[in-house]
Amino acid sequence: MPSPDNVVHHDYSFASDNTAGITPEALSALNAANKGAAPSYGQDDWTLRAKTLIRDIFETNCDVYFIFNGTAANALALAALCRSYHSVICHQYSHLDNDECAAPEFFTGGAKIISVAGPHGKLLPADVERAALKRTDVHFSKAGALSLTQSTEWGTLYHPDEVRALSAVAKKHQLTLQMDGARFANAAAALATDGISPADFTWRAGVDVLSFGGTKNGMNSTEAVVFFNHELAREFNYRVKQAAQLASKQRFASAQWVGMLETGAWLKHAAHANAMTQRLAAALRPLPQLKFITEPAVNGLFVELPAAAAETMWARGWHFYRFIGEHGYRLMCSWATTPDIVDQFAAELRAVLSSASASAKQ
Repeated sequence: MPSPDNVVHHDYSFASDNTAGITPEALSALNAANKGAAPSYGQDDWTLRAKTLIRDIFETNCDVYFIFNGTAANALALAALCRSYHSVICHQYSHLDNDECAAPEFFTGGAKIISVAGPHGKLLPADVERAALKRTDVHFSKAGALSLTQSTEWGTLYHPDEVRALSAVAKKHQLTLQMDGARFANAAAALATDGISPADFTWRAGVDVLSFGGTKNGMNSTEAVVFFNHELAREFNYRVKQAAQLASKQRFASAQWVGMLETGAWLKHAAHANAMTQRLAAALRPLPQLKFITEPAVNGLFVELPAAAAETMWARGWHFYRFIGEHGYRLMCSWATTPDIVDQFAAELRAVLSSASASAKQ
């Protein structure tokens, strides 16, 4: 048996915001919903309340549906926007293109994903227009939808004017606009510091449908698909059922939204995750062997560092992912990330890089 000194302690704090547990507010609401009996399939008071709260957040009468996970939320939303002969324009780093196992293609019945490059994980209007006009003949998929990720896979943000500019291009070419908001709460918390509301960078800026992430915000197995364009939500309840996404005990998914939204915890916890990322960035910024790929805007820090240093940190039990390029790595913070764990990680990485630098000089 190995001695305790040889046992590696595995820490998943920076691997993903999916690795954190359920927030106290969501867990408390789950326990409250677990008392007594309630109507099934979303006819319960928790679900009705959750939908009302989401409408309040967006300051409009939107249609709301609850889904188990982000892949289904994106795929089913796009299935409502596209026919099988359409294409969906998205960023080359989007989850839609890289992390959904062709679910959008499957649920749309064959709609083609068109990925487009863009700086810092964001799409530019001119590039979207170029993709929409690349082929307009009947032998090629007809451009049908544009998908934006907010916040992006590079931890950057679309501001309202950027969303409006992209929406203008979409409308010019008869594209519907979907927003993948797996980390929407983090974007909302960051933009709120500038007085920008969730409505300002969604439907007021031209977004037709939003995948509103719950899991990465500290809930369990619950996302919301929010239609600002009512016509596009036509018979979406049937899509939800057919895709095996209709929960019989829906109140346990909905209650978590109530607990998070009524208390304001959804923004509080997202702001905390963002703040922990800023703390981590401040601690790592002075290290000469490390380079920021983008300036952190939300809860993800993307850095370049020597591969040997990353491997040493992995061997010490820290889990995080290679992400962009040969030497690019992603460090994610969550609602549960503590200042102590940030400081511990930074101190260990500083020591690893210092040791490697000293060895190289010998």
